Parts: sequence; C-alpha cells; structure tokens
Amino acid sequence: MNNPLKKIVEAQKSGRKTGIWSCCSANPYVIRAALLRGLKDHSCVLIESTANQCDQYGGYTGMTPEMFRTFVEKTADEVGFDRGRLFLGGDHLGPLTFADKPEAEAMKEAEELVRCYVAAGFSKIHLDTSMRLADDDRETRLSDEVIAQRGVRLARAAKETYQNIVKKKNPDAPEPVYVIGSEVPIPGGEQAGSGSALQVTRPEDFRKTMRTFEQAFRSAGLEHVWQNVIAAVVQPGVEEKDSGCVEYDRAKAAALCASLKEFDNIVFEGHSTDYQTKIHLREMVEDGIAILKVGPGLTFAMREALYALAYAEKELYGFRESHFIDILDEAMQNDPKYWKNHYIGTEKELLLRRKFSFSDRSRYYMPDQDVQKARNILLDHLKDGVPLNLLSQFMPVQYERVREGILTNKPADLIMDHIGDTIDAYLYATHQNELF
Repeated sequence: MNNPLKKIVEAQKSGRKTGIWSCCSANPYVIRAALLRGLKDHSCVLIESTANQCDQYGGYTGMTPEMFRTFVEKTADEVGFDRGRLFLGGDHLGPLTFADKPEAEAMKEAEELVRCYVAAGFSKIHLDTSMRLADDDRETRLSDEVIAQRGVRLARAAKETYQNIVKKKNPDAPEPVYVIGSEVPIPGGEQAGSGSALQVTRPEDFRKTMRTFEQAFRSAGLEHVWQNVIAAVVQPGVEEKDSGCVEYDRAKAAALCASLKEFDNIVFEGHSTDYQTKIHLREMVEDGIAILKVGPGLTFAMREALYALAYAEKELYGFRESHFIDILDEAMQNDPKYWKNHYIGTEKELLLRRKFSFSDRSRYYMPDQDVQKARNILLDHLKDGVPLNLLSQFMPVQYERVREGILTNKPADLIMDHIGDTIDAYLYATHQNELF
C-alpha cells in the first residue's frame, strides 16, 4: 500500500505548493496542541521523535518507540483526532546516540533502533548515518560512500521489519517512506562556540548525495526501497539562535532549490525552521522545502505560557505562589548537562539564556519532579480561571479569545492555545489540509 505521505511529492511535482509541518516534540502539551490544531484545520498531523528522545532503551524521555506511539495515539483518542490522519516519524535514526562505539557495535545498535521504530508503526523514517563513529578518522570527513553504505544497512533493516512484522500484523499497513541526508547542527541545536558558519547546501553536494545513495541502494538490491525515498535533508540557510534566528533568504537558496527539479520523486526537508515568520515559511514550501520541522519553537511557546501564568499567579498569591520560574531555574543549575554546552556568558547572561533563550534548553527539565510539582501547584492556583485583567496583561491574545467565547479560561487550554499560535504559522505555510 502506498504511503499517503507520498502525496506531498505528488503535489509539489504537479505545481501545487503544498507541504507538511512536522511536530518534533515529546512534550504532552505540545502533542495535544498539535492534534487540536489539526482537528480545527481539518488536516493531518505529523509527529516525530528523534533518536535521542526515544530508542530501544527509552531515550531521555524514558519511552521506547512503541511507548511513544501509544502515548500519541491515546492523546489523539482523547481529543477526538482520527488516527487515520496521524503520521509518526523517526528523526535522525542511526548511530547518533551510539557514536562513541566502534562501527560494528554502533551500527548493530542503529539497526535495532530502526527495527523498533518501524515495528512500532512509524511510517516516516529519516536515515541519518552522517556522524563519525569511534573508529572513524577524527580528522577526515566521512565520505558520501561510507554514509550511504551505512544508510543501506539501516534501510535493509527497515524493509525486513516491515515485511516480516508490520505487514503480517496488518496487511494494509503502508510501507515506510524515507528521508536521507543530514544537516548542521545535530539534534538539540548548535553548541555555543562551535564556530561553524551556516552555509546553504551546494547544489553539487546535493546531487552527489543523491547519486551516491541511489547507487548504493540499487547495488544492494533495494531498488524498491529507493522508490520510497521522498525527501532529502538540506541546509536552506535557516537556524534558530539564542535570541533570534537566521531567516530564510530565498535568493541565497535559489540555486539549491532549482536543482530539485532534476529529481522527480524528491522534495526537500528543512530542519530547524523554528522562529521563521509565516511568510518565510510559506516561501520555503513554495521553493520545494515541503517538509518543515519544528521543535524548540513549540516548547518555547509552552514555556512562555507557563511563565505568563506564573506572573499572574504571583500577583494573586504573593509569597504563597508556586515559584515555578525559580524552581525550573534551580533544576537547570543543579544539573547543567543539557545547557552548559549551549549557553555562554556572564552569570546574568546565563540567567537570561536559561529563562528566555530561543534554544529553549529548559524543555529538558520540564519532566523534573520538583518542576512538575511546582507546575501542578501553579495550575491548581488558577484552576478557576485567570482574572480577566491579569489575563489581558500577560496573555492578551488568549484574553481576546476568552472574551469572544471561543476559548475556555482554564490554564491547560490557555497553554495549548498559545502553542497553537506558533502552529498556525506552519498551517498557513503548508496548506496541508489540501493533501488528503
């Protein structure tokens, strides 16, 4: 059965500038907000987990791919979203989290990772073998041939898992579609002081990647799998930064996007599209960057909403407040591993970055027990609604919707609606309600 996500390519190649946005987050508020916006927009929803979020050992979320699928589908059922319009993807699947091991061991782990994702029903698979492994030469860039050969191993594992497990369980299950290629930075965002300059992918490099992967797939007898490769990850010149983003400049990406016309079955996938304006996002889709991935921008919006509620709570409760903002920062200071390589500066600058950086490293601390306890106190304090004068002060857009009767004055609903404002820019850009 053809994977419905192939319609993205069909639309682009027929001249319809339609795409899809990808929700790259495991946060419960974000997942629910994405499904609610999809319900409102009468469109599909694509939700992806990265290799470091969920793997065969649980990742940093504590969830295996199967557990993540169950969590997302349960949330879909709760909000009344049709599972038939829900797609799950695996992002950066490969030896990323096993890169400290030699190739033989790292690739064995990576193959099992891919098997777990495909067996769990994830139908969009990003094969990423671009990183050096422990026994690779640290001074030499990995060749396209090595990257492609390692990708072939993962593609074969995916194919066998689909045929031997997925299809036997459900004969109507669509075959996975695949994304190849990578981009800088690695998942999680650019590290501070890396010194790497942002460069648009050169057309000749994109062409070479495509030729090398196609040859490797065909030589391995995976011609059919190659027909299910729908996208290549490129760097079109976008990236979030600590206090802004590198905005899309279609003139700089023109040559790269023009080269896409040479390939009938491929669109571009753009990573790190967070914080682009809706106009730039729309331009990206028009230029063939038809899959727009966003992650920190969504949890940043969630954090904004929680802070807004905390500011309102402080005005109401004074010293009896939850101290959510302070407790979150304490958790980050007590265990700096998720932000220490991303934020640099004076103590004051670090405080501002921990609280407000667009990189949103605070998202890794939301599951912390003390942070969750403080959040629950905050939400309980406001369970009967935020006084309208405070709501107007701290969440003016949501205030208007509450006054108009289209949004309930409940903390969780206010949070998800604020996240939805970020999602709306992607729905504007992709027109994905026209896909199915």
